[in-house]
Amino acid sequence: MVKRDSLSRKLFHITNYLFLTLLSLTMFLPFLNVIAQSFSGSGAIDRGEVMFWPVEFTWNYYQYVFDDQSIWRAFAISVYITVVGTAINLAATATLAYPLSRQEYVGRRVMLIVILLTMIFSAPLIPQFILMRELGLTNTLWALMVPTAISAFNLFVLRTFFAQLPSEIIDAARIDGCSELRTLWSIVLPLSKPALATVGIFYSVTNWNKYMDALYYINNRSLYPLQVKLRELLITDDLTDTGNLAFEVTSQSVQGVQMAVILVATVPIIILYPFLQRFFISGMLIGSIKS
Repeated sequence: MVKRDSLSRKLFHITNYLFLTLLSLTMFLPFLNVIAQSFSGSGAIDRGEVMFWPVEFTWNYYQYVFDDQSIWRAFAISVYITVVGTAINLAATATLAYPLSRQEYVGRRVMLIVILLTMIFSAPLIPQFILMRELGLTNTLWALMVPTAISAFNLFVLRTFFAQLPSEIIDAARIDGCSELRTLWSIVLPLSKPALATVGIFYSVTNWNKYMDALYYINNRSLYPLQVKLRELLITDDLTDTGNLAFEVTSQSVQGVQMAVILVATVPIIILYPFLQRFFISGMLIGSIKS
């Protein structure tokens, strides 16, 4: 009986590893193809010879991207939205999640129900646009950060972690004369680094990929984030409106430039993950272990 269980367990692990490997390849191989095309000659791309390794190796597409001021401006805007927007997200989410995690605050259950409803029913687009216009946020970067300052999902993740902190620590801080804000800043947040890192990654990815909000609220092309600039290159194949004359634009070279811009838009957020990996893994276990 023991041998049978051992064999079945081994078969399960083998099947599981094979499935995860195949699933990983479906995600990794297209990305590898993008990398290969971004370093391949335009003729090889046009003939469909590029798969997972560069053909007719060239740096021309990246030279175009690095020399294009409009792409760098869009890149800088995306970085600004990601950094400032994530800071706003974490500050707003933490200050709301903390009182909702404490049993002594009256009305927290009603507030949680109201917040939960926002996960089920979202506001219509036209009233949102009218509100942004009346607040004077259209054609400003604040329109990409303020309306999405708090995500209900991330709020519940952070609230769950705060609720698991020992209440004795909070009581000790109050006895020592700490205000609620000081308790949150000096006691709760330092103990919540895994949860903050997890929520911070979620917010950072969301802010870096801002696309629909920019299309809705921003008409000034100089304020477009990188994702909208990428959309212009992918949809319109327009490489002539950038002022970059150092690179000869042809119909064959468009796709190579598009692949290079895709990598420029993807790699920075990928680089962020290894630095926060240990916090992210700890944060994903929030609520899975009960004492």
